[in-house]
Amino acid sequence: MAEITTVAVPTPRDTRATQDGAVGAALDALDGRTIWHINTTAVGGGVAELLRSAMSRHAEAGMRARWLVMNGDEEFFGITKQLHHLFHGSPGHGRPLGEGGFAAYERTTREAAATALAHMAPGDLVLLHDPQTLGMAPALRRAGMRVAWRSHIGTSFPGPEVTAAWTFLRPFLKEPLRCVFSLPDYVPPGLDPQRVAIIAPAIDDLSDKCRPMGEAEVRGLLVTAGLLGSPGPTPLGEEVAAYAGRRVTVWQDEPVPPGAPTVLQLARWDPLKDMAGTLTSFIRHIDPATRAHLILAGPDPADVADDPENMAVFDAVLRDRAALPADVRRRVHLVGLGLADDTAELRANALIVNALQRYATVVVQKSLEEGFGLAVAEAMWKGRPLVASAVGGIRAQVTHGVTGLLVDDPTDLAAFGRQVGRLLGDEALRDRLGRAAHDHCAPRYLAEREFRDHASLYLDLCGAPTAVGR
Repeated sequence: MAEITTVAVPTPRDTRATQDGAVGAALDALDGRTIWHINTTAVGGGVAELLRSAMSRHAEAGMRARWLVMNGDEEFFGITKQLHHLFHGSPGHGRPLGEGGFAAYERTTREAAATALAHMAPGDLVLLHDPQTLGMAPALRRAGMRVAWRSHIGTSFPGPEVTAAWTFLRPFLKEPLRCVFSLPDYVPPGLDPQRVAIIAPAIDDLSDKCRPMGEAEVRGLLVTAGLLGSPGPTPLGEEVAAYAGRRVTVWQDEPVPPGAPTVLQLARWDPLKDMAGTLTSFIRHIDPATRAHLILAGPDPADVADDPENMAVFDAVLRDRAALPADVRRRVHLVGLGLADDTAELRANALIVNALQRYATVVVQKSLEEGFGLAVAEAMWKGRPLVASAVGGIRAQVTHGVTGLLVDDPTDLAAFGRQVGRLLGDEALRDRLGRAAHDHCAPRYLAEREFRDHASLYLDLCGAPTAVGR
């Protein structure tokens, strides 16, 4: 039987959440009903971060919102990982999912829905996140839930792989009253426009991951993590120090020298994030005369339960680094950040991620495909100069030469290296792009805007005819 676990709702903070406009109207329409968000992991990746922030804002506004995590077996997550690849236009393992894969997916999601219904009451709102959970929709609808599905992934250049993914999910796609996508490009053909909503993801500017940090705090955190070698001038709390000692691992020959420029890619160890390609581009195409060091940082792959490929990708990058000549290897640093569903650990993790991004001379995101790219939004909010692939949601966020530098072909390692080298050598350009990036991000990609979009969706769901999609 597929399991459902409850994630503790974070304590409300004193934020800007208000009850006017769409939020107030949604509160009236909800009339005490519960909103259930369901995904497949409490930690690791953008969806879990979005939900952790969203739960706080819902509570602050007086909405009764709950977060459930669906758990599946190895076969199920193998199927959904292949769907992840297909939706990004990648062949993945290249084998058809077939009737057996469909049966396993349908069974697991049906069992998960049956378990989840024990928590719910008829008329509650349910927002399912990503392909892993869409199969729960039929059973939830039959039980009287008002269901929406939010897809956080996609590609702007659909081909046969994307068609195969939609074909697999088509029997379930008719069930949600509303289907939510990050970009208009991701909406599948044939879906009734009246059932479609567009909500761009967002970052929580009030969180530990995105709050302002002074230079002393940044350096102190990275010294504590072991990445920098000089004494940290800022005393840190016991929780951060304990986390760094137990749950942060740095693979390096020596710490980053004082004053050395750094190039950072922060991402999950997912093939589509192409950490290995970033490493190769840096080695081959970044002039050693820049004295730049590369930092590849991501979650401890053992802590990302819903992504079976993380460990293999990480191990491959680790082997690539180990095989480098010593004079090159000393400029390459890998960072693994433990990520458990624990309040103290999540806070410490967020602070170190924040420090990594603020310390970087240049932030890069060399994704082969990207549904949206919250790491890009985080870097922009922090005013960091950025080089990224012109794919998916990155293209929606970054204007080349204005708010960052884009590389049209993410597999062109030389072009990527040239753009990184250009930024490393031009401080004025770095400053100009960083300021423009922050100003562009502020009105578009912060959590308060996303929360209001959610409120509009809830208002819509409360009034949607239940026959829609049948």
